[in-house]
Amino acid sequence: MLSAVYRWIDRNILELGREMRLSYLPPLMVYCAAGVSGLTGIVGTFFIKDYLDLSAAFLAALGFWAGIPWALKMPIGHLVDLLWRYKSGLVYLGASLIAAGLLIMCGLIGQPDAMRAIMPVEAWFVLSVLLSPVGYVMQDAVADAMTVEAVPRIDAVGKPIAVGTIRLMHTTMQMLGRVAIIGGSVLVSLANVVMFQGAESLPEAEKVAIYLRIYEMALIIPLLSVSGVILAGFLKRAEARRLSGLGHSQADIDRLVHDPEEKTRANWWILGGSAAFVALTLAVGLSGIEFGQEIIFVGSFAVIAMMMARLLRELPPEAARTLLGTAVIIFVFRAMPGTGAGAGWWMIDELGFDQSFLSRLDLITSALTLAGLFLFRRFMAEKSIAQIVVFLTLAGTVLTLPIIGMYHGLHEWTARMTGGLIDARFIAIANTALESPLGQVAMVPMLAWIANSAPQHLKATFFAVMASFTNLALSASQLGTKYMNEIFIITREVRDAASGAVKVAADYSELGMLLLSVTALGFGLPLLAIWIVRRLGLRSA
Repeated sequence: MLSAVYRWIDRNILELGREMRLSYLPPLMVYCAAGVSGLTGIVGTFFIKDYLDLSAAFLAALGFWAGIPWALKMPIGHLVDLLWRYKSGLVYLGASLIAAGLLIMCGLIGQPDAMRAIMPVEAWFVLSVLLSPVGYVMQDAVADAMTVEAVPRIDAVGKPIAVGTIRLMHTTMQMLGRVAIIGGSVLVSLANVVMFQGAESLPEAEKVAIYLRIYEMALIIPLLSVSGVILAGFLKRAEARRLSGLGHSQADIDRLVHDPEEKTRANWWILGGSAAFVALTLAVGLSGIEFGQEIIFVGSFAVIAMMMARLLRELPPEAARTLLGTAVIIFVFRAMPGTGAGAGWWMIDELGFDQSFLSRLDLITSALTLAGLFLFRRFMAEKSIAQIVVFLTLAGTVLTLPIIGMYHGLHEWTARMTGGLIDARFIAIANTALESPLGQVAMVPMLAWIANSAPQHLKATFFAVMASFTNLALSASQLGTKYMNEIFIITREVRDAASGAVKVAADYSELGMLLLSVTALGFGLPLLAIWIVRRLGLRSA
């Protein structure tokens, strides 16, 4: 028994550690910065709930706008391929935007009157929400490209590495990238647990002071990503010296260290289509036209689908069918609507989930998600995307049932039957423990397939276009969430800041139907998409 356990640990965890290389570290640092971005999540939830008069539908709409920059990953990724040697500049620019968004929130929490004197607090908040994703998408596009160049093509004595070994290293690199992101979220969850310890009993002014300190701590995010780029430059220079010592010419060194094997030419379909997308987004967004979000989504989908169709021509027919089938399945799976902010408000108001408990719940989520990457490592490597999505859909549906049950009083019944042991918090923790490992499972096989199968000179472009397509699904999800919150109206109590009078009363009466509707859609549509993909003769990675 012990030997079997050791073999499993060796195969799924220790082996990954043995495959780690120093060259993998720079992109992992940039990915870790993305994971650390969750540091302000709990603060943001309570800041919105307590200080901003924003509806659940408006927040879902804001989530749509915040997701749009990720569709811009397509031109940014192509720009990375074109400016391969100088791509680190985009990380510096992205870090600056992230820092600006964080500093705005520091001002809103620490000096609200001074910020309000310039423009409304809600406007500042929206600006902060929109700045940060632009910064993160720039960094993410560069990090994807860095994962490709982190995998060496020649060994220590200067001989080419076998194709099979390179394929394994790409899979390991992508796996470690997910580990870095989730590892970053584990670190911030630990920080939140420490910062919010006992916060539920503190006066409001002291809670606000904690909020401010957390946003100040978050300024480490841009520093971490910039440090990764600096380390990458140092390692490249060291590798260039090593190759020079092995007798390689300067041209060989440039090819192996600084540039892809084949030069990338500007793809004006991508650049022109992206320019049209940006122009459409700005024109519609600033015009305030009715159904502006829907117009932007349809336009974005058309542009990205056209770009993907042109890139698929770069692949052999079988590989193109595989990538298309994979993209469709992932898109539908990620496009399912959520419950929006209302479910979180209900947990805070009705179940009594405070900052301290939510921080512990986040820690459990992050830690078990990280464990799940190791637990499902072989499952991800050996199963197709279609099989993985079927599993995740069924598991996700089952795991929504306890939340639906709690809305109808399940926690009250279980607490009575167990003397208070199995209460709302116990059920939330148990449900989180089961659900957490599933979060990142679907994406790793697709990323590894792109890293291994996309043309060498278009790696960043393929990463970016496929990421734009699948991230556009998250915009579709936000649109669906907005629609659901317009059908099922949920409000939390909003009080006037000066008088304390209730401006909006809390009303969670329609949350039950919202939960059921979201669950039904999340179960049926992904399975339908898989059936259609198979009927069309497409495959999945």
